[in-house]
Amino acid sequence: MKKIEAIIRSEKFEDVKKALESKGIIAMTVTEVKGRGEQKGITLQFRGRTMEVDLLSKIKIEIVVDDSKVDTVVKTIVDSARTGKFGDGKIFIIPVEKSIRVRTGEIEK
Repeated sequence: MKKIEAIIRSEKFEDVKKALESKGIIAMTVTEVKGRGEQKGITLQFRGRTMEVDLLSKIKIEIVVDDSKVDTVVKTIVDSARTGKFGDGKIFIIPVEKSIRVRTGEIEK
């Protein structure tokens, strides 16, 4: 099993969620996060003033899937989250040793 962590633009979340659902990937954990990448934030104009915003709002999606589904999930996220601009996000793939269903105590390896 692998845990896929995707950090994407907030405005792309619904597109990503629908695309994953169409591939049969329903279960996920979603967190609102703030962060910055290589662009080190953005400059905004507000009421005639320039403001530096260095931590941008993002969405982190966490999904645990069988190894055989990793490529499908990653491709689906990339295809539905990409705008082609800085700040589109990152995807991390992490090995999962095992998971335990709290309700039943069932162990999955």
